[in-house]
Amino acid sequence: MSNCAVILAGGEGKRMKSQKPKTLSEVLGKPMLLWVMNAVRNAGVDDICVVKGFKKECIDEYLATLDFVVESVYQAERLGTGHAVMMAKDFLKSHDGNVVILNGDAPFMTAETIQNSLKQHIATNSAATVISAKVDDPTGYGRIVRDENGNLKAIVEQKDADEETLKIDEVNSGGFWFDCQLLLSVLDRIKSDNKAGEYYLPDAIKLLLSDGQTVGAYTAECSDAVLGANDPAQLQELNDIAKAKGYHC
Repeated sequence: MSNCAVILAGGEGKRMKSQKPKTLSEVLGKPMLLWVMNAVRNAGVDDICVVKGFKKECIDEYLATLDFVVESVYQAERLGTGHAVMMAKDFLKSHDGNVVILNGDAPFMTAETIQNSLKQHIATNSAATVISAKVDDPTGYGRIVRDENGNLKAIVEQKDADEETLKIDEVNSGGFWFDCQLLLSVLDRIKSDNKAGEYYLPDAIKLLLSDGQTVGAYTAECSDAVLGANDPAQLQELNDIAKAKGYHC
């Protein structure tokens, strides 16, 4: 069984006021995309596919400078995270193990979290395992709702959450482990019947649950795993955190 990784790197990051794709914005002088790829490789997953979109040639140029090989696919229209993963369908079909899907702009996702979440994913024989984190302020994040056994019951987005659900401080990091074949079995069933007209990857979780599959959630060792940057101020914050905590790429 071969495990693999799909890293989502199609975002434009309009608010970054930059001419390059958001994932090439740097933390301590290294693109956020490299932080994520290094974490994946340090977790023992070498087979990586990057989904590129905005200014794809910049991603191509950057990947060509690396001393390891990374596949890439192009998402011509940015129609959500589920749509991005659909672009990597052929890559997924060539694997019979598990795939970790991560955001390319979350530089503090660690190899330890990736490894430990995979261990839980395998031990519980889950179709999918969401990587979550407990945060002081969960505003804006999808909440992790568990059943009485601790299994995942739902991921509820902020806008859909009732008062009780909004109190939950465990949130979706945007990172997931999936059994490749089971992900493929639901990928084409994700619908875009929402206000944004986009295909969302968490809907794959809903479909797997409705198919009677086991889905778990693994709480990351550190809440920094959920951090990303949408504008220069947030990017500066990531740089400050990395310096203060001694993080390195």
